[in-house]
Amino acid sequence: MLESMTGYGSAERAEKGMKVLVELRSVNNRFAEIGVKLPRQLLARELEVRELIRGNFQRGKISAFVQLQLDEKDEQLPVTVNAAKVRGYKALLETVRREAGIEAPLTLDQILRFSEIFESDNSILDKPDEIWPVAQSAVVEAVEKLKEMRRKEGEELAGDFTARIAEIDRTLSEIQVIAADNLETIRKRLSTKISAIAGRDVEYSRDRLEMEIVMAADKLDITEECTRFNSHNKFFIEELNNMSSGSGRKLNFLLQEQLREANTIASKSQNADISQKVVHIKEELEKVREQLQNIE
Repeated sequence: MLESMTGYGSAERAEKGMKVLVELRSVNNRFAEIGVKLPRQLLARELEVRELIRGNFQRGKISAFVQLQLDEKDEQLPVTVNAAKVRGYKALLETVRREAGIEAPLTLDQILRFSEIFESDNSILDKPDEIWPVAQSAVVEAVEKLKEMRRKEGEELAGDFTARIAEIDRTLSEIQVIAADNLETIRKRLSTKISAIAGRDVEYSRDRLEMEIVMAADKLDITEECTRFNSHNKFFIEELNNMSSGSGRKLNFLLQEQLREANTIASKSQNADISQKVVHIKEELEKVREQLQNIE
C-alpha cells in the first residue's frame, strides 16, 4: 500500500491536571529525518520519542512538536494557601491594630492584600516520570493519525498512477500495431530495391542482400522493447497493490526502465507516428515521476 510522505497528525491528552499536545508534520525527503522539539521536562526522553516515530516511517522529513501545560479544565486550582503565612500576617495585623488603638476588627480583605499567602502549585509539571506516560500515548496517537493521512494521500496517488499506466498500455498497443505495419512496409521497400538491382547488369550476391534485409528489419523491430515495457507496466501495477510500505524506491526503478524502453522504441522505429505516440507516453511517465517524489 502506497504512503505519501506528506501529512499531518496531532493528538491531545489531558490527565492528572496537565495537558500534553503533540503535532507531527511530514514532508518529502530521500531518507527518514526526524526533528523533535520537547519541553524541558521531557528532554531526557528525546531518543524514545524519535524511536516511536522512526519505527513507523521509512522516508520523509518529520517534525515533532510536544507542548506541556496545566489543564485549564481541571477543577483543582493550581494555587495553594500557605497557612503559616496566613497566621503570621494575621498576628502581625492584630499587633498593629492594638498598638494603633484601632477598635475595628480585622477583616479578610486586609489579609488578602498580602499575595505571599498564595503559592503556585505546579508540582505535576515538575514530575517527568508522571508526565512521560501521558506524553507517550499522545505521541503514539499522533503517529497513527499521521500514518492515516499519508495512507489516504497514497491511495489518491495510486489511483492516478493506475490511470496513467492504463493510458500508457493503450498507447503502447497502438504503437505495436503501427510497428507491425511499418516493419512490413520497410521489408517491401527493401525487396523492391533488390528487384531493381537484379534487373541491372550488376554482379551481386542475392543471399547476402536478403541477409541484409533481415538484419535491417531486425534493427527496426521493437517487439522486444514493447514486451519489456508491458512487463514493467505489469510490475508497476503489482507494486501499487503491494500491502507493504516503502514502494517508492522500487517504483522509481521501474519508471527509469520504462523511460529507457520508450527512448529505445523512438530511436529504433524511424516512424513519425510511433515517435509522436512515444512523446505522449513520456509525458505520462514524467507526470508519474513528479508524483513519485512524494511516495515513501
